[in-house]
Amino acid sequence: MGYLLRNCDFVLTWVNDELRILNNVDIAIDDGLIVNIGTINGGGFERIDCSGHVAMPGLVNAHTHTPMSLLRGFYDDAELMTWLGRMWSVERELPRDIITLSSELSIIEMIMNGTTAFIDMYLYPDATADVVLKYGLRAALGPTFIDTLVNPTLVENELRNFMSKYGYSQLIKPIINVHSIYAVSKGTLLRIKELSNELNLPMQIHVSETRDEVYEVRKRYGMFPVEYLNSLGLVSNKSHLVHLGWVTNWELSIIARANARVVHAPTSNMKLATAGHFPMRELMDAGVIVTLGTDGPASNNSLDMFREMKMAVLLQRHSYWDVSIKAMHAFKAATLNGYRLLGIRGGCISNGCVADLVLLDLSSPRLQPIRNDNVLSNIVYSADGSDVDMVIVNGKVIYDKSRDYWALKERARSIGERLNDFIKKFFMTYKAWLMEMGHLVSGLQ
Repeated sequence: MGYLLRNCDFVLTWVNDELRILNNVDIAIDDGLIVNIGTINGGGFERIDCSGHVAMPGLVNAHTHTPMSLLRGFYDDAELMTWLGRMWSVERELPRDIITLSSELSIIEMIMNGTTAFIDMYLYPDATADVVLKYGLRAALGPTFIDTLVNPTLVENELRNFMSKYGYSQLIKPIINVHSIYAVSKGTLLRIKELSNELNLPMQIHVSETRDEVYEVRKRYGMFPVEYLNSLGLVSNKSHLVHLGWVTNWELSIIARANARVVHAPTSNMKLATAGHFPMRELMDAGVIVTLGTDGPASNNSLDMFREMKMAVLLQRHSYWDVSIKAMHAFKAATLNGYRLLGIRGGCISNGCVADLVLLDLSSPRLQPIRNDNVLSNIVYSADGSDVDMVIVNGKVIYDKSRDYWALKERARSIGERLNDFIKKFFMTYKAWLMEMGHLVSGLQ
């Protein structure tokens, strides 16, 4: 049996890349798809009262490191490379069960905040994938090539095993994760190109995140980062290029010609002081699919995509001194374009789209007053994840606030206690080594 969402006050959807706002309509869902929009009187559906709500497409977190909820607040006031060294000092010691718990904490946060799909880069992706299936949202993930931590041959074997286990799941999409140019060798990058072609998998990589990265790649290879990846055949329609805060105009042309996808993570970039600016306007004008991600819960520190939409607009306006980036662009990046990145017909509420939807509570003070002419602005600039009343993924209700809120909060609290216990024991065990390496953080002695 499917669902019939009755009397939705507002429905936001995309039709031929144009935003449409519908009023007082019903939405019929069957077999994981939206099958009808309008005034629907047919039977055979379980009815959900949608009055007093905005129905909108689900949000896609296009780049995150889900298990890093363990390290939320661990080392918050450092620039990227110093911060990354602190993270790696802990991450190389993390056991699978802690990865599972940390992933679950983040996934609870995401579904309660209206995220219906995410793209992840971290250790033990199978542990995260199992939690994804438990909670019923979508994810694209796979093992991460990072030569400084793991032998690339072992990562390749892990990728093949991951594909064998999850390759036919409706909710899991395997991808090739590459940490960065500076964390892998040229030989590893060339092997990744072969794997992407052989397995027909997309590749996600951090690129041009800092000025130092650009200088180092230029010094080592005589090219800028995107140019270098392109010289190796790694800029294509399978490429997800993350950050791009220090990218040249001619590299934008390379990205556009290759039909590569890009991901903006504004809050994390500001918090880690990577500076530069993500050229959102130029990329959109060139026809590039631009998406949004929170980055990880240790560098953001929130996984709330409503906040990220607002930050994307504000950072662009601050950087460019103009208002050419609007609420509509951020909303599109987080919904329609996110599903395009995943290769799924979604991010829309119309016949044939996957039934991944979010219902927002119109009684929230943040959303009042609300009309057709300000509903989008209220969602992008005023709403946050606490306004989410229901999340539907693949035609199934995976979060109903009236039913699930307190149980999920208690589960999150319980996980948080167990993660704290691990952190305390970890720092007691590795205190001498961390002090020697200069990695012991004040307050955790």
